[in-house]
Amino acid sequence: MNKYLSQTLNLPEQAVANTLKLLAEGATIPFISRYRKEATGGLDEVQIAAIDTAYTKLQELQKRKDTILATIEEQGKLTDELRTRIAKCMDSTELEDIYLPYKPKRRTRAEIARTKGLEPLAKMLMAQNSNGVESMALRFVKGEVKDTDEALQGARDIIAEWVNESERSRNTIRNLFAREARITSKLIAGKETEADKYRDYFDWSEPLARCSSHRMLAIRRGENEGFLRVSITPADDTVAIERLERQYVRTSGECAEQIALAVRDSYKRLLRPSIETEFANSSKAKADEEAIRVFAANLKQLLLAAPLGQKRVLAIDPGYRTGCKVVCLDAQGNLLHNETIYPHPPKSDYAGAARKLIRLVEQYKIEAISIGNGTASRETEQFVTSQRYDRKLQVFVVSEDGASIYSASQVARDEFPDYDVTVRGAVSIGRRLMDPLAELVKIDPKSIGVGQYQYDVDQKELKSSLDRIVEHCVNSVGVNVNTASKHLLTYVSGLGATLAQNIVDYRAEHGPFATRNDLKRVPRMGDKSFEQSAGFLRIPDAKNPLDNSAVHPERYRLVEQMAHNLGCNVSELIANAELRAKVDINKYVNESVGLPTLRDIMAELEKPGRDPREAIEVWSFDERIRTIEDVKAGMVLPGIVTNVTNFGCFVDIGVKEKGLVHVSQLADRFVSDPTTIVSVHQHVSVRVIEVDYSRKRISLSMKEV
Repeated sequence: MNKYLSQTLNLPEQAVANTLKLLAEGATIPFISRYRKEATGGLDEVQIAAIDTAYTKLQELQKRKDTILATIEEQGKLTDELRTRIAKCMDSTELEDIYLPYKPKRRTRAEIARTKGLEPLAKMLMAQNSNGVESMALRFVKGEVKDTDEALQGARDIIAEWVNESERSRNTIRNLFAREARITSKLIAGKETEADKYRDYFDWSEPLARCSSHRMLAIRRGENEGFLRVSITPADDTVAIERLERQYVRTSGECAEQIALAVRDSYKRLLRPSIETEFANSSKAKADEEAIRVFAANLKQLLLAAPLGQKRVLAIDPGYRTGCKVVCLDAQGNLLHNETIYPHPPKSDYAGAARKLIRLVEQYKIEAISIGNGTASRETEQFVTSQRYDRKLQVFVVSEDGASIYSASQVARDEFPDYDVTVRGAVSIGRRLMDPLAELVKIDPKSIGVGQYQYDVDQKELKSSLDRIVEHCVNSVGVNVNTASKHLLTYVSGLGATLAQNIVDYRAEHGPFATRNDLKRVPRMGDKSFEQSAGFLRIPDAKNPLDNSAVHPERYRLVEQMAHNLGCNVSELIANAELRAKVDINKYVNESVGLPTLRDIMAELEKPGRDPREAIEVWSFDERIRTIEDVKAGMVLPGIVTNVTNFGCFVDIGVKEKGLVHVSQLADRFVSDPTTIVSVHQHVSVRVIEVDYSRKRISLSMKEV
C-alpha cells in the first residue's frame, strides 16, 4: 500500500510510510508538518493531507472488495483467478465492472427470461452458427413462453444484459463518453416564469469536457429545483451502437440480426443510462472538487486577513430606521459599553449622535473605529470621518458577511447571554477588525460569503476541506491560550471541543497560564494532547520567552544548550543577532533532530511568536460613489475583492451591489484560474465597463487600469 501511494502521489515511499505511522499514532497534520520534518522529508500540510485522504480511500476500497468477495463466494462462483483480479484492482470503477455480472439483481427482464428457461436459446443465438432462428426458438415455446416472438424477446433480453455487463462493452461506451459526451439542459415546460434565473440554460448544450465547474453546478441546481431537464449523451448514438455491433455481430445471418437488436436495446435501455449516470456523478464530483478548492482558497485568505491587533475599538453596525448600534471594546475584545445612535433619517439626530460618538471615543480611549459594510455603511463612514476627536483614529470598513448568523448562534448566546442580536453583531464587527481569524472561526464557513455554490456541492467533502483550512490557519498563526475563546481553541492541533472547554474553565478558575507546562494540569490534558498542541499555544509575557514562540517544549533543552554554549541565557540569545549568528546548527544534529528542525528553531528565535499575517492598511472607497446610480461606465475606482470564483471575482466598490470582473477582464492575457490573479481582501483598481441599473449589475475590468 505504501508503494502504491508513493507512486500515485509521486512522494518518497519512506516519507509516506512514516507519515501514515504518525497519523496512526494520533498525530495531527499541522503537528506532523511543523515538528516532524525529519520523518516526512519536509512534506507540507497539503501533501500530508493528500496521503491521509488517499489512504482513507484505499481503506474504503478494501472494504468494498471484502464485501464483493464475500458475495461472490456465497454464490459459489469465486475462482482463484477472480479472487486475484479483485485483490489487485485499485480502481473503483473497474472493480464495479468486475462485480457487475455477480451483483444480486432485482427482477429484471433478463432474470424473468432465465426463469422461463430461455438462457440456452440466448447462448445459441450468441454462437451465430445457424440461420434457422424460428425453428431454434420453437423448441422453447412451452410453459410460460407462448410463441417464438416471446422466446426470442426473452433471449434478446438476456443477451442485452450480457452486453451491459461486459467490461469491454462498458469501456467502449465509457471511452466514447470521455471523448464526445455533451451535456444538455432544457427548460421543463410551464416553468418559464419560475426558472428565469436559469434562462441561460433553457436550451443549452456543450461538450461535457468543457463544462466549467460553475456552469455544471448551476445546471444541476436547476435540475434539482425541478426547472431543467439535464442529460449527458454522446454526440451521436449511432457511433456507439456501431462500435458495439462490431464487437458482437460476427455474421450476417438471422442470428446476427437478433444479436444486433439485442445490442441496440442494451445500449439504449441499459448501457447508455448506466454510463450517463456514471459520468453525471463523476462530472458533478469534479465540479464539486473545483468549487471546494476555490472556496477553501478564499476562506484561507479571509481567515489570514491582516489583524489590527489588541487595540481599543469602537464598532458600529450601521442602519437607517433602527439606527446605528455602537459598542466599545477593550484591547482584548471585551464588551465595555453599547448604545444606539441615529445619525441618519428617518429618525435623524445628527448632532446628538455626533456628541455621543465623540464622548465614547474619549471616555473609552478608542484607538480605531470599525464600521460594518451593510446598509448605510457609506453614510456612516462619512458621518464618522467628518467628526473632530481628541485623538487620531483609524477608521475601517469591514465585511458583515455572517455576522447575523453569529449573533443568533449558540456561541454568541453563550458569550453574551444578556444582550440581544444587534449588540452581538456589532461586537463581531469590532472583533473582526482586531483579529479576523479569532472571530470568523465562530461562524459556519458557508455563511461567510466567499463560496461558489457552496450549498450544492458534496457537504461532507466541503466540511472536511473547510475544517482542514480553518485548522491550518489557526495553527499557522498560533493562539494566545490566555485570551482565546473555546471555539478558537477547538481548532488547535490535538485539542477538540472537550479539552478547549476544559482550558477555558481552568483559566477562569485559576487565572492566566504562566507557563506551557501549566497546561498539563488541565483535566484530560494527557501527554499526547500536550505534545500535539503545546507548540501552537502562546503565552505572551511568560517568564520563559520560548513559551511565546513556535519552538516546541520538546526542544527547549536544545535551545538552552545553544545559549549555554555561548555563555548566555535564552532571552539574551533571542535578543542578540550576533550571538545567534555564532550558532553552528550542524553541531546539534542528532538521531531525533535534523537540519530542518534546527533551521525552524533558528528562524523562530529571530522573531519569536511572529504573526505571519500582513499588517493592516487603512483604505477607503471613492468619495463620489454612494449608490449604484453614482456609478458610470468609464469610471476608474478603488475596490476590494470580496469573493473569487471560477468565472472571475466580485469587487466591492462602495455600493450595495458588488461588481463582477469576468475572468476575461482580469488581465491582458488569458487567465485560466482567477486565484492566480486576485485574492479575497485584495485592494484593486477597476474600470467600470457597464452598469445595468434595472438588474442591479455592475461589470468591471482590471485590464490596463
